[in-house]
Amino acid sequence: MREKVSERFLKYITLDTTANSKNENCPSSEGQRFFANYLVQELKELGLTDANVDENSYVMATLKGNTEGVDTIGFISHLDTAPDVSGKDIKPRIVKNYDGKDIVLNEKLNVVTKVADYPEIAQFAGDDLIVTDGTTLLGADDKAGIAEIVTAIEYLIENPQIKHGDIKIGFTPDEEIGRGADLFKVEKFGAKYAYTIDGGIEGELQYENFNAAAATITIQGRNVHPGSAKNKMVNALHIAAEISNMFPASQRPETTEGYKGFYHLNDINGNVENATMVYIIRDHDREKFESRKVYMQDAINKLNERYDGRISLDLNDQYFNMREEVEPVKFIVDIAEEAMNEVGIKPLILPIRGGTDGARLSFMGLPCPNIFTGGLNFHSKNECIPVKSMEKCTQLIVKIAQKYAQR
Repeated sequence: MREKVSERFLKYITLDTTANSKNENCPSSEGQRFFANYLVQELKELGLTDANVDENSYVMATLKGNTEGVDTIGFISHLDTAPDVSGKDIKPRIVKNYDGKDIVLNEKLNVVTKVADYPEIAQFAGDDLIVTDGTTLLGADDKAGIAEIVTAIEYLIENPQIKHGDIKIGFTPDEEIGRGADLFKVEKFGAKYAYTIDGGIEGELQYENFNAAAATITIQGRNVHPGSAKNKMVNALHIAAEISNMFPASQRPETTEGYKGFYHLNDINGNVENATMVYIIRDHDREKFESRKVYMQDAINKLNERYDGRISLDLNDQYFNMREEVEPVKFIVDIAEEAMNEVGIKPLILPIRGGTDGARLSFMGLPCPNIFTGGLNFHSKNECIPVKSMEKCTQLIVKIAQKYAQR
C-alpha cells in the first residue's frame, strides 16, 4: 500500500492541472481535462466499469458493495492545483529518513524549508518526505487525496474478504478557484454521505469551516495635473488606503487563528483615476459573519457620503459552515474518528480555516466532512508530504468503508 500510493502520487504530479481563475470555462485548464480522462481509464482498468467523465471533467465511478444493507458512501478529491505557485514541471525529491532539521530545497535560489518557520515538520523525523525542488508547489493538494482514494479502492478490490457497501468516487475540477461544487451532480453521484480527502496534516478531521463571502470594491477617482489639483483631484488610491484602514489589523488572517474570523485584502490594483480592491470575509459563526458583511457595507456607505458615491461594493456569499448540515448526522464524523483510532491515527478535530468542496456539497444534500491527505504547507514551494501519512490515509479510507458495513 505504501509503495503504491506514493508511486501513484509521483505519477499524478507530473501532470500540470493548475486552475485558471481568468478562464470561465469548466474545467479552467486543459490539464485538468487530460487528468480526468487519465483517471477514468485507470479506474476502468481496476475494474470500475461505470467510471465516467462528463463534459466539465467531473469524474465519477462506483465500487460495488459485497454485502447488503449498507449505506452508500463516497470519497471526493479535486483535480486542480492552486494558481498561487506554478504547478508545471514539478520535480519532486524524496528525503529519505528525514532528520528533523531544515531542508534545503534549492541551494541556488536559497529556498529552504526551515523548522523555525514550519515547526510541524519536525514531528516527521525518521519518515520519508516528498518535497519540491523549490521552484514549484508539490501538488499534494489534492493529487495526494486522489492517489489515496484510488489506492484504497484497489486494495478493497484485491481483498474481497473486507466487507463494504457501494462506494462512490468523485473527482472535481477547479476547487482551488471556488468552483469545485458548481456543476457537481449530487443525484448522479448517488451517495448518502461522503468525505472529501482534502485536508492537511495527518489526523485532521473537520466538519466545521468558515462562512465565506467575496467583496470587490471599485473606486472612481478624478485625475488632473498635480500642479493644479487643489480641490479637483480625487485620488482613488488614497480612498483605497482609507478603506483598508477601516478594518482592524487585529482582524486579518496574519493576526487570527482558530475560530477567529477576518477581513482579508487579497488584491489591489489601480491608479489615481481608478482602483479596485478584492476582499474575502470569513467567520465560523454565522451571526458574526453576517455582522462582518454589514460592517463592510456601512463602511462603504459612510465613505460614499464624503466622496459623492464614487465607491461601489459587489458583495457575494461563497459558501457556508458545513456544521449546520453535518451535525444532524454527526455519526459520520464519529465513524471517521473511530476508524482513525483503529488504524493508529491521532484524530485532530479542528475547524477548517478555509473551505472545501464538502462545505458546498453539504448544503446540496450530501453531508461531507473533510479528512486529511497528509500534506503540509499547501500552495507554496515549501509544500511537502510524508509518505507514511499517505499510507495512513489510504488505510483510513479502507477502514471507514469497513465500519459502515459493520453498522
